[in-house]
Amino acid sequence: MLAYTLRRLSHALPVLLVVSLITFALIHIVPGDAAQVIAGPDATRAQVQGIRAALGLDRPLYVQLGLWYWRVLHGDLGDSYMLGRSVVQAIRERVPVTVLLSLYALAITLPLGLLAGIVAATHHNRWLDATVMTVALLGVSVPGFWLSIMGIVLFSVSLGWLPATGYVPPQESLLECLRSLTLPAVSLAVFQIGFLARMTRATMLEVLRQDFIRTARAEGVAEWKILAKHALKNIMTPLLTAMGIILAVVLAGAVVIEQIFALPGLGRLVVEGILRRDYPVIQGSLLVVAGALVLINLAIDLLYGVLDPRVRYE
Repeated sequence: MLAYTLRRLSHALPVLLVVSLITFALIHIVPGDAAQVIAGPDATRAQVQGIRAALGLDRPLYVQLGLWYWRVLHGDLGDSYMLGRSVVQAIRERVPVTVLLSLYALAITLPLGLLAGIVAATHHNRWLDATVMTVALLGVSVPGFWLSIMGIVLFSVSLGWLPATGYVPPQESLLECLRSLTLPAVSLAVFQIGFLARMTRATMLEVLRQDFIRTARAEGVAEWKILAKHALKNIMTPLLTAMGIILAVVLAGAVVIEQIFALPGLGRLVVEGILRRDYPVIQGSLLVVAGALVLINLAIDLLYGVLDPRVRYE
């Protein structure tokens, strides 16, 4: 397994290289000048050129990219143009918010999605199955930004139960932290619940049709034992693949959700960097996100061997 892990990590390097190249190309293709944004609309051409020279933006693009790679190899993602501190420090400040939001969304998604899928599968072709799948279809169809806005209108403006925007660190108040993250987490989780429910139902139906399930029923094994000891164990491996997709979608969705709810997370940092043409922030943040996704996929691959002894790493 160690050799497999090292090999997968070595394969991640080209992925990160491609991501960084695409990011670098896109931020320089998009119209706009970071030096002009920093100097302001009233700055003279000489002032803008001076800022470009100070930031190294007057150098050829291949030189800028090469210098950025050199700094990355030394653990330096550069300095933010706007924040007045290093990109590493800015990311370190924002990551905890995104991590907490993602974990909260997963804590909502996993039990509800699994339960809904299992209920639908065990009541196949009945009214409960149709109801659960209809709700799941609505969940994957409703846009997250619309659901977020409706949640703010209902639970914040009308009922006053939850804050509309802002974030309270857990070290200040754990309860207030959960309250500030509830609406964003639910908005992120609704799509994932519908997706997981549909995946669980399809996988569970396939397992329940297997011969060993029919044999267990013929021997008089209680239905709850069949589900708990046989069916659930056999659906966990396929569901790990769904978990990888869910984690990727949660991280991607955090970009929009954090902006709507004014959460100081990594997703909002990326948006702010794009709006301000803060190239080091954009490149560094997306590199960190890509690295996180690579590690998540690697962890899921390794878990396959833990849950299924038939999986071998060569």
